[in-house]
Amino acid sequence: MPRLDRTDELFRRISLQDDEKAFRCLFYDYFAPLCVFAHRYIEEEESCEDIVQETFYRIWKNRKSLCIETSARNFLLASVRNSCLDLLRRQAAEMRWAEQAQAEASDAYMPELYTTAELEQLLDSALDKLPEPIASTFRSNRFEGKTYAEIAAEKTLSIKTIEAYMSKALRFLRQELRDYLPFLMLFLD
Repeated sequence: MPRLDRTDELFRRISLQDDEKAFRCLFYDYFAPLCVFAHRYIEEEESCEDIVQETFYRIWKNRKSLCIETSARNFLLASVRNSCLDLLRRQAAEMRWAEQAQAEASDAYMPELYTTAELEQLLDSALDKLPEPIASTFRSNRFEGKTYAEIAAEKTLSIKTIEAYMSKALRFLRQELRDYLPFLMLFLD
């Protein structure tokens, strides 16, 4: 029977005998060299150490079902390399997701920029949808600066009716122009 390499022997003892001492030997023999190897792929030293520790954890956890078709050394290298590549893929996917989310957020919250004239036109269009007595009451109060009493006297209506018209106009405009409300507060309040 061919003589086993020390690493292969340690793996055999770990998988067949649950030998913790063999596992500790394997860990101490390979932890630092595998961290150096992982550093070829991953810049952060802490991440390299995490990957190597996770590799050893999986070896111990799956020791009864390990199927090593090449040498134990190659198995260790391949395990660490694959974990590094998985981490890089996850980081790249997270970065793409973050960039996409940021782009969508900036697009979604990009406010329209309107000139004062355009805002006044939006307000006029909305007022045209109201019944004439309500729209003209609103225009008299907000654009001409007339008081409710002056409008009531001019239209031969009660002040309460003027108040009701203004209330209806404001409620309608707040709903109709809700997307432009911050800009139109000058006209509405």
